[in-house]
Amino acid sequence: MKNLRNVLFVPHGAPTFALNPGAAGAAMTDVASRLKTPRAIIVISPHWETRVPTVGTATSLDTIHDFYGFPNALYALKYPATGCPEGAQDVVTALKAQFPQVDVDATRGLDHGAWVPLLQMFPNADVPIIPVSVQGHAGPAHAYKVGQALATLAERDFLVIASGNLTHNLGDYRIVASQHGQSPAYVQTFSDWLEKHMIDRDVDALLHYRQHAPDGVRAHPTEEHLLPLFVALGAAGPAAQPQPFYRGISDYVLAMDGYAFV
Repeated sequence: MKNLRNVLFVPHGAPTFALNPGAAGAAMTDVASRLKTPRAIIVISPHWETRVPTVGTATSLDTIHDFYGFPNALYALKYPATGCPEGAQDVVTALKAQFPQVDVDATRGLDHGAWVPLLQMFPNADVPIIPVSVQGHAGPAHAYKVGQALATLAERDFLVIASGNLTHNLGDYRIVASQHGQSPAYVQTFSDWLEKHMIDRDVDALLHYRQHAPDGVRAHPTEEHLLPLFVALGAAGPAAQPQPFYRGISDYVLAMDGYAFV
């Protein structure tokens, strides 16, 4: 992949992905190595939900272990990231051009939706990080507009990393895991549908996936884990073409697909 734009959609999987990244982690490491070192990374995680777009402005970012019941080794992991207050103000300015209210948070650290993929891609924590929240109640069109607001920053040496999963149904996970079964067919079908419509640049269908996609609602009973994809699409720009750098399924119901844009 050549001439990559400074926009990525990456999977973060279950928290244990940090301990066992496998082929998906290797692919994330590889795609990061193909990018020029950015001024700062804007990371959008579904595990930081707020009422309005909110930008983290902290100087140092705590590693948030926002999960329970996992191996002790996972809680010992730290991602000692630094913030970028000046760059965060650029993000605030860009968002205010699109939204009437934008908040800042001077204490927010990095939840696992942010630090787990960053650990794979920038393991030395040597690039400043700017976290940005999602609005799970506001839907895909809102998330796409957030991405459009960030598009100019992606052209100014900021790297936009949108973290999520193309499918995310924890109810199905519990059922399949308890029965030691196979991944439901919709997991692959839905990720295939998304890829086709991204390649076709059918933004309207993508934004209305709950009406048009087979099993779209089942793939996402709640939308927060897919909304970062729409941020990435908006930030990449209308002419961008998606390039999958990894496709696969983890933990029965998580489509771990990752996309760069050219």
